[in-house]
Amino acid sequence: QVQLVESGGGLVQAGGSLRLSCAASGRTFSAYNMGWFRQAPGKEREFVAGFRWPTGSAYYADSIKGRFTISRDNAKNTMYLQMNDLKFEDTAVYYCAAARGIPTTSENAYDYWGQGTQVTVSS
Repeated sequence: QVQLVESGGGLVQAGGSLRLSCAASGRTFSAYNMGWFRQAPGKEREFVAGFRWPTGSAYYADSIKGRFTISRDNAKNTMYLQMNDLKFEDTAVYYCAAARGIPTTSENAYDYWGQGTQVTVSS
């Protein structure tokens, strides 16, 4: 298994930026397919960004495309989410997740989750 810890959340004004980090421990990072999800108050958890398998290319939810960038450093067992031009609608708890198998945009494809980090965007 793998343990995941998110960090980097906080309070920012609309139009600002944050970079989230997901640090993994346990099994090697490269053994899992990784992605980011978020859950806003009163809403279901939704896909934000991930990596296609087996190409490894990034893909994004339409709501954040062009504003967020996902990246990873396998040597450091760390995944990142650079968030620019933040909007009030981005306010949510952000989670990183790891899948044993082929990833999809559904949370059901992922087996391990971090505790989440709060991102609050003021308007």
